Amino acid sequence: MPLLIDRKPVTDDSWRRVDDETEQLPLQGDLIVPLALLQQHPEWLNSDSVRIAPLVRGDDDLAPLLERLEQLPLIAVEFPVFRDGRGFSIARLLRRAGYSGQLRACGQFARDQLGYLERCGFNAFEFSDEAYSEEFLKAFAEISVHYQGCADDPRPIYLQH
Repeated sequence: MPLLIDRKPVTDDSWRRVDDETEQLPLQGDLIVPLALLQQHPEWLNSDSVRIAPLVRGDDDLAPLLERLEQLPLIAVEFPVFRDGRGFSIARLLRRAGYSGQLRACGQFARDQLGYLERCGFNAFEFSDEAYSEEFLKAFAEISVHYQGCADDPRPIYLQH
């Protein structure tokens, strides 16, 4: 799967996504697991042989996650369908709560949403092979003026100059 981190293509991603909650996990390496599974096994965050990152879905309760932000090197947020915008709100909530690690958008989002996703706090984007194009790199610079403040610059336009 193509991956952009900080607006650059990345080919050597060490994170492996585990989608099936019943899959037998070897607790080693870098694993992205559903938040519900991580909540069942909070001890995984203290393991020396594995780094764990939660995969957050739109209907997940984020309260327990907000208490452990400093332990998480990455948080993946799933966009299950194009019209589901809850991931935008999740990103803003996590950044406002002080999360400073990698925030990765996964799933069904479009090229024209990349700038908005970044403004909400995402700094990594995981695409399906068929959805990605090198042209996506230009999407971040297409909108040069923003009226409202956001994660990348909290000042509204009248305070920016």
